Amino acid sequence: MKKKLFAILGPILVSAVLLAVFFFAPFKIDLDSKHVLADSSTSMATNVLKGNAIKNKAIGSKDYVPFFGSSELSRISPFHPSVLAEKYDRNYRPFLLGAPGTQSLTQAMMIHSMGKNLSHKKVVFILSPQWFVEQGVTNDYFNVYYSELQTYQWVSDLKTITDDDQYFAERLLSFPKVRDDKRLTSALKNIQTGKQPEHSDKQYIELMLNMFSREDELFSKIGMVSKAAAIQKAEKRLPSVYDEQVLDDLALTIGQKSTSNNPFEISNPFYSKRVKKKLKHLENSQKNWNYLSSPEYADLQLVLSQLSQEHAEVLFIIPPVNKRWTDFTGLSQEMLQGFSKKIKYQLESQGFTTIADFSKNCDTQYFMADTIHLGWRGWLAADQQIRPFLETQKKNTPNYQLDPAFYSKEWQEKDPADL
Repeated sequence: MKKKLFAILGPILVSAVLLAVFFFAPFKIDLDSKHVLADSSTSMATNVLKGNAIKNKAIGSKDYVPFFGSSELSRISPFHPSVLAEKYDRNYRPFLLGAPGTQSLTQAMMIHSMGKNLSHKKVVFILSPQWFVEQGVTNDYFNVYYSELQTYQWVSDLKTITDDDQYFAERLLSFPKVRDDKRLTSALKNIQTGKQPEHSDKQYIELMLNMFSREDELFSKIGMVSKAAAIQKAEKRLPSVYDEQVLDDLALTIGQKSTSNNPFEISNPFYSKRVKKKLKHLENSQKNWNYLSSPEYADLQLVLSQLSQEHAEVLFIIPPVNKRWTDFTGLSQEMLQGFSKKIKYQLESQGFTTIADFSKNCDTQYFMADTIHLGWRGWLAADQQIRPFLETQKKNTPNYQLDPAFYSKEWQEKDPADL
């Protein structure tokens, strides 16, 4: 009988012991390795974005500056911030924190998870108009970048429940992936009403936080592919000395050669693969698109709150949308100017006054690489704001005054004409 029981339970017990050893053994990633941090800084790997171990070590160092954004960061060209910083041996290296589909909720969780590693640091944040659609971030994109580790960390860190926390809990509960976690759901429902989670829920969250933290230490390198080779290749096209006029001439030349197969100044591969076959269906297809009413405005307020708490000094970049393309699709440039006005009001009225607004550069030649992403002259123009912001040694202590009214439905739907 004992032999039968051991035959049944033995493998389970052995597996449990091995799992315990695996999770609690002292080995982990060599976070002091410069190669690990350098590779991760350009990888934009999902595990790095959702984890803490690698990105927090990098941001806590003096070497890396967080660049928050989305898909524009993934397109390496000679004028990409990582290429320019490497080529001209600047006193900073961008740590790219974003990927196609990352929006304000993901960024807010990442920023909170950095904690004191971000304290009084400089930050570059690219705000894309296309985030601000009527429904906000989609379930699919949210699911890809949702981090249990960072969510449990936020709940674990709660001392008092603020307006930020109540909104965040309410917003998280709107996603099925979060509601599938019953204990977390129970905790979030309490937070939403201004109460601390039940003791048993807090205990469960602490246990899961330890497990996810260990998992992060062990596995966050998986799927991490550096863009170092692409950056080195792009560097070779740049002159040895940084000269704005020479670089702008080069950007014009590269842009012209790179967009030769279409009338929209869209890069040739993008046009051939993503646009050409659908062109007839895309004409006037965006006439009714609107970025002026969206929960994304309230999600952005979470980002601002987290940045404010860490006294981060932030340069916000607002990119344009390619006017040659919007003329074809019917997307309103007047509406996009309204978006810019509304965003700047939300930022400036709360003390976030360092803004590079390129929304009126919509028809500047080769400013965009495609329909919505910064291109050759666009990144160069951005660099002329980024470089002095990051290279100056003088630190300004920002005076932020956060207003919870920006979480309201009224603000989310506010017409910028009424500002």
